[in-house]
Amino acid sequence: MVAPLSAWSWENFGVFKYLLYGPLAAKVLYSWIYEDSIKDLWCLHILVICALRGLIHQLWNSYSTTLFLTRNRRIKQEGVDFKQIDREWDWDNFLILHALLAYMACLIFPSLDDLPLWNPKGFITLLFLHVTVSEPLYYWAHRYFHEGYLFTHYHSLHHSSSVTHPYTAGHATFLEHLILCVVIGIPMAGSIMMGYGSTSMVYGYVSAFDFLRCLGHSNVEVVPHEVFNKLPFLKYFLYTPTYHSLHHTEMGTNFCLFMPLFDAMGNTLNRNSWHLHKKISSDSAKNGRVPDFVFLAHGVDLTSSMHAPFVFRSFASVPFSTRIFLLPLLPVAFLVMLIMWAWSKTFLISFYNLRGHLHQTWVVPRFGFQYFLPFAMEGINKRIEEAILRADRIGVKVISLAALNKNEALNGGGTLFVEKHPDLKVRVVHGNTLTAAVILNEIPKDVEEVFLTGATSKLGRAIALYLCQRRVRVLMLTLSTERFQKIQREAPADCQNYLVQVTKYQAAQNCKTWIVGKWITPRQQSWAPSGTHFHQFVVPPILAFRRDCTYGDLAAMRLPDDVEGLGSCEYTMERGVVHACHAGGVVHQLEGWTHHEVGAIDVDRIDIVWKAALKHGLRPVSSM
Repeated sequence: MVAPLSAWSWENFGVFKYLLYGPLAAKVLYSWIYEDSIKDLWCLHILVICALRGLIHQLWNSYSTTLFLTRNRRIKQEGVDFKQIDREWDWDNFLILHALLAYMACLIFPSLDDLPLWNPKGFITLLFLHVTVSEPLYYWAHRYFHEGYLFTHYHSLHHSSSVTHPYTAGHATFLEHLILCVVIGIPMAGSIMMGYGSTSMVYGYVSAFDFLRCLGHSNVEVVPHEVFNKLPFLKYFLYTPTYHSLHHTEMGTNFCLFMPLFDAMGNTLNRNSWHLHKKISSDSAKNGRVPDFVFLAHGVDLTSSMHAPFVFRSFASVPFSTRIFLLPLLPVAFLVMLIMWAWSKTFLISFYNLRGHLHQTWVVPRFGFQYFLPFAMEGINKRIEEAILRADRIGVKVISLAALNKNEALNGGGTLFVEKHPDLKVRVVHGNTLTAAVILNEIPKDVEEVFLTGATSKLGRAIALYLCQRRVRVLMLTLSTERFQKIQREAPADCQNYLVQVTKYQAAQNCKTWIVGKWITPRQQSWAPSGTHFHQFVVPPILAFRRDCTYGDLAAMRLPDDVEGLGSCEYTMERGVVHACHAGGVVHQLEGWTHHEVGAIDVDRIDIVWKAALKHGLRPVSSM
């Protein structure tokens, strides 16, 4: 049975919960449109304050997940996984509750409309009431919530988040946020009742309150230890992220709201607080743990740039799709793209742990269209080369190149860097061997004929050579007889007849297995017979135009079940699924292979890589 006041009345409303702001918004709009002025001004203030509080949490989320800035200041090194993100999905429920309670207060006390904009006495009274009432009230309430029934049925929800995050600050039960509303409200109500209240006091106090709550849950140490060295007394009047993090790991200590003074008075101050804070703050100037594997990705387009974890965590935790309400942010994304083009270097965007190995994703600050600008290619190669050399310098074992970062025309599938730097210790991997393996293992064993576009590309060549050795007839679409014959000569003599050059899509009008390595239009798709399945390794994927046909996804694999700290989706991939070239690098690292995987695909290694992937628990998505 659910404990009283532990659940939220609107927890099943989804996005429709925001309609609860409707009466406030309607009242403001009605006054604005049909009356000379907004009479119920506090309705507007409440909406603005809620938006401001949401923005504070969003900005703290962006900062704490901007790993290239914060990775060496992180307190707990684990990542926030999908389970925690889902639990904290409705972290903003408390904003609705506080808005409704604030509106009730405005109805009960209409004199609030007469508050002045500024009154310095109010800030002094507010601070006094906060220290003498709110801090001890919160401290003792918090201690009681760590006992027996209250913890089991209420506060354990907040502590279910193993890695604190700014959104964790809002992740609690209805009862806890009712009490928190009292804690926030007492200093403001007291100042107003004494005649010292002001609008700026309400805005300032609520904003500062949320700012400090987010700071404590950010998992990033931002308070320099030198401050406490110069002003030792200050450590009793301001907590730090490290201080509150200890409360989440050792729950019998550090109960205070913002002031450790009350923990000291209550004998619940963790004696390791200052030492750990100094250690983390001092170590922030040092390099952190070296990843074992790096996946070197790149931007796709401006819209997908808002899929980054440090932009919107919730969106990044689900497969990418275009959201109409984000389109107004495109000008901002365009400006950021220009800034990155001019100044940015490769940066860390996400990480996870797999069997004790740290795997990171770095991003080359370039978008898909830039890879096809002739004047930009040199700069892109320079960024990729810098990333490889940096990985080599710090001791990364394997670096895998994503999609366009290994473009044949750009750098020969990574060959350029390996030849230029023959003494590289880091293994450079394009991952295309596993990509080919995934595509080939999707093809039914009884298929006798396939139609292949992009047939003379790196992947097309490997797929054609592999299939012809399985005695599958491959219709290779290419206008270049020279390139076709070069590939044909690579096949065993008794298999060469299975490779057939075709120059038109009409040649495949009776073939129901199409492998698409070059983008095809709906008109070109129309030549496929009904019931055709389109396998593909083309970026972006082709349009699913034919309703009488089926379309495969890009080659991908699901990471093993024991992956830890994974909380973002890789572009359009499902949760826990990565592109095959990413998975190929993972296998290379787990196997401890010491060769580079660049240039042409070694057809003889396709089965070897596939079996290694399965051995380590990676699974094809199609088998799920």
